[in-house]
Amino acid sequence: MPKHTDLSKQRAAEAAIQHVSDGTVVGVGTGSTVNFFITALAARRGRIRGAVSSSSASSARLRAAGIDVIDLNDAGPVDVYIDGADEATCARELIKGGGGALTREKIVAAAASRFVCIIDEGKLVETLGKFPLPVEVIPMARTYVARELEALGGRPVWRKDFVTDNGNLILDVHDLKISEPAALERTINQIAGVVTVGLFAVKPADVLVIGTPEGVRTL
Repeated sequence: MPKHTDLSKQRAAEAAIQHVSDGTVVGVGTGSTVNFFITALAARRGRIRGAVSSSSASSARLRAAGIDVIDLNDAGPVDVYIDGADEATCARELIKGGGGALTREKIVAAAASRFVCIIDEGKLVETLGKFPLPVEVIPMARTYVARELEALGGRPVWRKDFVTDNGNLILDVHDLKISEPAALERTINQIAGVVTVGLFAVKPADVLVIGTPEGVRTL
């Protein structure tokens, strides 16, 4: 990964700390940009109640940083959720799930009062869809869901040798130009056997923090 990209991710992650209030539970996502955020959060771990995590990998990293990991069912209100994205628009609509944690990410994002998305500027696009759209599916429904996704104009590819933290499979849908993200999100979520789709458009991010080599932009 180029050093300037790492620097941009780190800047976005560190800027997101200002959205974390003392005494609250913080939702923490998954991915390389979030790893920088966990490092920054560790410096103030004594000032928060703990974290709700969207993946086993992030839970392990949080615990290693000395941050209490709380089950969402026991956490009570989650003040803010901090997570990255694979693509984002200026309308704060996102594609997420490149790391396979999209369902848990969507649950924590829904449970949080605010969703702050942190990205480097290379993730900002005019139209979603260049990045393959992840769809988590129940294993027995894989080929059926794939046919339905083909009927929508996509080219689904089974992410072989990968199982989600929920025990499900991922179909990565290529060749979609997503002009109406919220409508497509609703359509795919209605396919029997789909657990969830990696579109965050019905409920987009509340704040988009974009790291650049020169500094940080906020939308």
